[in-house]
Amino acid sequence: MRLKVGTELRARALLFDMDGTLVDSKAAIERVWKRAAARWNADFEALRRHMHGRRATDIMRDVLPPHALAQLDEEVAVVDEAEVTDTEGVVPIPGAAALLKALPPTSWALVTSARPALARARMGAAGLPLPDTLITSEAVSHGKPHPECFRLGAERLGVAPEETLALEDAPAGLTAARAAGCQVIALATTLNSQDLAAVDWIPDLSVLQFEGRDAQGWMYFRIAG
Repeated sequence: MRLKVGTELRARALLFDMDGTLVDSKAAIERVWKRAAARWNADFEALRRHMHGRRATDIMRDVLPPHALAQLDEEVAVVDEAEVTDTEGVVPIPGAAALLKALPPTSWALVTSARPALARARMGAAGLPLPDTLITSEAVSHGKPHPECFRLGAERLGVAPEETLALEDAPAGLTAARAAGCQVIALATTLNSQDLAAVDWIPDLSVLQFEGRDAQGWMYFRIAG
């Protein structure tokens, strides 16, 4: 359900996914993976259904043909390098820059399925700051939809998962955040409103307004019009 204007929220920390949540990198992602699919002689439209919000290695385990799966590490390296270097058209999601600027610097983490170099490249291309707490694909044993990444993000920020607000756009990430025990808000940047009917959602970050922080460390937010 789309959150109504005036809805109030509170959390001790925010856990942000990156692609589709803080940065719009859809065109770059699809360029890289379309080239990869052609190299593997794989169906890109089938691949598209698996790829959003997940680690490259996990995506490939699901979709690579046997001859390519035998060189999994090499294939991951090729895609990783292509994603780091192809940042054309990567821009911030509406409202992302203003929200991050308003937040206390130690109150949020980036929880992404990207590797560190890709997180730096895309956040930099979008003109967004990296937080002190960065949870990438290399920080966890299990990628999304496993909840490990969100639990780790909360732990490193010194709060319980249920005291965090997780912002996500893709099914794997939404599943992971809910399983971790976070409060979860979806952004309708990857999925449509029908796909998001069972979760609380907002169109983008421009409607999530930071209201302030109290002495106990709780941050307060309101959904704006």
